[in-house]
Formats: sequence, C-alpha cells, structure tokens
Amino acid sequence: MTISPEPLAVRFDDHSMWVELDDGRTIGVPLAWFPRLLHAKPDARKAFFLSRDGIHWDELDEDVSIAGLLAGRGDMTNSRLAAAE
Repeated sequence: MTISPEPLAVRFDDHSMWVELDDGRTIGVPLAWFPRLLHAKPDARKAFFLSRDGIHWDELDEDVSIAGLLAGRGDMTNSRLAAAE
C-alpha cells in the first residue's frame, strides 16, 4: 500500500490551486479540473480543511484526494455519471 504525502497548505490564484505537501513538493492544478472550485467565490474556496488524505470543502460538497492529484485526476463526478449510463 502506497501512502500519499499529506497536504500542508493550499492556495489559489485566478486559474490554479496550489497544494504544498509534507514531502517538499508543491502541486499546481488547473481550477478547471474542479468545476465547483472554479465557480466558487474566493471566500468559499478558502473555507477548506485538510485531512491526511486530502482537502475538503463542506460548503461546496467537494473533496480532493492527494492521491488523485498526484495521478493527474480532476473531478471524477462526470466520469462516474457517464460510466453509470
């Protein structure tokens, strides 16, 4: 079992989310990967909490796993819906 590094901090610019990890890496991903974050107001984006596995926004009903970011995966909601059809 591979253990993902833990998130230490998250910040945003106009187009990206930046996640600092406890192994020294910083990952930048496009907000377009996560439509709920892309369309959220800046204050709502900042209302997250970190867990060992990822980043969570209760108000936005969004959860981003570090393993998913490292694998290059964005929001899987549409993929799951398409697979169910």
